[in-house]
Order: sequence, then structure tokens, then C-alpha cells
Amino acid sequence: MSDPYDGTERSLGQLVASATAEMSALVHDEIALAKAEIRQDVKRGAIGSAAGIAAAVVLLFSLPMLSFALAYAINTWTGGHNGHGGWNLVWCFLLSFTLNVLIAGLLGAIAVAKFKKVKPPEKSIASAKKTAAIMQNAKPHPRPESRPALDKASVVARSSV
Repeated sequence: MSDPYDGTERSLGQLVASATAEMSALVHDEIALAKAEIRQDVKRGAIGSAAGIAAAVVLLFSLPMLSFALAYAINTWTGGHNGHGGWNLVWCFLLSFTLNVLIAGLLGAIAVAKFKKVKPPEKSIASAKKTAAIMQNAKPHPRPESRPALDKASVVARSSV
């Protein structure tokens, strides 16, 4: 592309081609900016999703093993190992379940915190608004008020080509 201020006169076609190329470059740059911002937010969302999935996996797969182990450990800790009975196993299992729910809640809170950090692409929005404001101020070339009338012979001749 030539420098628009090089002192030479340019034709209307060259000016239109230059303006089209500049607009195309501007749109491509705005799209690239939006992609970069969205890519960053997708990474944050992926981390939040991973934490949420980890919470679900921990709750689902560790509940049977952890619940049994913890319930029997509580029973043993409260005196069940020496023949005095200790706490009832029902209460031991309920306490074990409560601990597992608290761990899942903590992991879920981490997931929610990561999702709250995801923001809209602010730079892209601001750039698009700025471009729209500039384009609103641009005045198109006025068109003629009326079109020249075509005679029927030329219309028929054109349609048969």
C-alpha cells in the first residue's frame, strides 16, 4: 500500500481499496484481541471446571472407602476397640459422611471462586465501541435523487444476454 500523503493524486478506486484494506485490518485486529481475551478466560474457566469435577470425583469415589474407614476409626477412638462399645456405628458413619460433604463443599467453593473471575472481553468491547463511534461519524457520498429512466428496448436487450 502506498503512503496516502506522498503528494500524488490517487483515484477513487485506489482510495476505496485502501479504505477497505484498512477496515479489514482493523476488524482482524479486533477479532485477534477478542480471541486473546477469551482464551485467557477459558483457561480460568477450565481451572474452575477441573476443581468442580475434582469435588464431584472425591465425593463420589471416596465416600464408600473413606466413610467406612473413618466410621470404624471414630468407633475405635471412642472406646469400641477395648470392648466398652464406644459410639454407636450409626453416629460414626454420619460423622464420616459430614466430613466428606465438608471437603466437597470446600472444593466446590474453589470452583465457584474461579468461575467468578471470568470476565467479559472488556478491551475488545471498548475497541469495537470506539470503531462504531468513528464509523457513525463517517458521511457517505450523496447519491443522485433520481435514477435515469430506462427505455423498454434496452431492458429487453439486457435480459436476453
